[in-house]
Order: sequence, then C-alpha cells, then structure tokens
Amino acid sequence: MNDFDFLAGHWNVVNRRLVKVLAGSDEWDEFPGRSVATRHFDGAASFDEITFPTKGSSGLTVRVYNPASRQWSIYWASSTTGMLDTSPMVGEFEGNRGEFYGEETYEGRRVRCRFIWTVLGPDAARWEQAFSADDGLTWETNWTMDFTRRAG
Repeated sequence: MNDFDFLAGHWNVVNRRLVKVLAGSDEWDEFPGRSVATRHFDGAASFDEITFPTKGSSGLTVRVYNPASRQWSIYWASSTTGMLDTSPMVGEFEGNRGEFYGEETYEGRRVRCRFIWTVLGPDAARWEQAFSADDGLTWETNWTMDFTRRAG
C-alpha cells in the first residue's frame, strides 16, 4: 500500500519527450514542470497535478491501490483534452521501482504502454513512459520526468 507516499509534496520536474514517437527519432523536447502531490486513504491513494508552464497545459494523475490484487491502477487526465483516461495503467512496486502496464491510443492506434517509477531518495524520483508497437517485444521510451523536491 503506501508505495506512492514518497511523492507527496512539491516538486520541480524536468521533462524530456520524444518529438516523434514510434518513428525511430532521437530528437527530444525538454521543458519544465511543477507538481504537487497528496496522499489519501492512509496511503492507498495518491493524487497529483502537474503544470507545464512553457506548454500552457497541465495534467493530473489519480492512483488507487487494490488490496486484493496488491496492485495500483493509475489514471491520467490532461487539460488539453479535458477528459479522464479510464483505461488504467496497472502494476506494482518491488522495492524502489514500480512497473505499470496498459494500453494507449497513439495516432489512432492502440499501443502497449509502460510506466516505470524509480524512487531515487527522499528528494528525487524518476518517471518514464515507453510505447511498444509489437505487443511488448520492444519498447521505445518517449517521455521521462526527473523530479526534485522543492520547499513548501
């Protein structure tokens, strides 16, 4: 249960996102973010809002722990679409590393998606997203976020 407790607080975030996904590109767009995360249900739920000031957008994430399966379901909403993605990423932590899998729609087609969360200490964490167009045989990391805790 309390796997996402590390995330509670205020963060500066360095984002790196591939300019062209699933196209063999190695051109990255780097931009800042600011995130505020809170814990709920005694650690069985987590919520965060991230703003991307240079992009003029924001997003929010809701994470809920299922005690029966011992797994998390992660849901994302973006200010650009105004919709909550109801197809969750599902997975769990082993130690300081969590892996979560699901499906995303990218350019009109369904692709496998993977999130990896790595806790790097009390004041640092990393999130990365990868897509697979071949049902998980190969993965292309297309977005990383490096979190550094900020005061207040």
